[in-house]
Amino acid sequence: MDIHLAGSRPTRRAPQDSFVGTVWQDPIIVAEAPARIASNRVAFEPGARTNWHTHPLGQTLYVLSGVGRVQTKGGPIHEIRPGDVVWIPAGEKHWHGASPTNGMTHVAMQEALDGSFVNWMEPVTDEEYSAEVGG
Repeated sequence: MDIHLAGSRPTRRAPQDSFVGTVWQDPIIVAEAPARIASNRVAFEPGARTNWHTHPLGQTLYVLSGVGRVQTKGGPIHEIRPGDVVWIPAGEKHWHGASPTNGMTHVAMQEALDGSFVNWMEPVTDEEYSAEVGG
């Protein structure tokens, strides 16, 4: 059993080559094999978002606070709020982040396949991000 006491692992700024804007990550778990789970608490400042990306075994997002957005490539932008759960299937190209005027915090959970949790791609452009919600 491993116990990580609150505050024992520092908050880190998310890498700027995978995110647009200011994003903070707090590690929850990266389990050792044979387990495959990794999870982070991710806080997006207004306008911040991930780059386009996929996950080899999918991803679950659980929104804790604020107002966010999520989109599958080619699909509408969805607004997400506290208590919402988003399941992104394996290999689905998507992004997620805060709304333009509100921050958003979620817990992101994903599993690794052959040691890989995510495949990062190009940034979400301002034009893509600013498209109409539900449009």
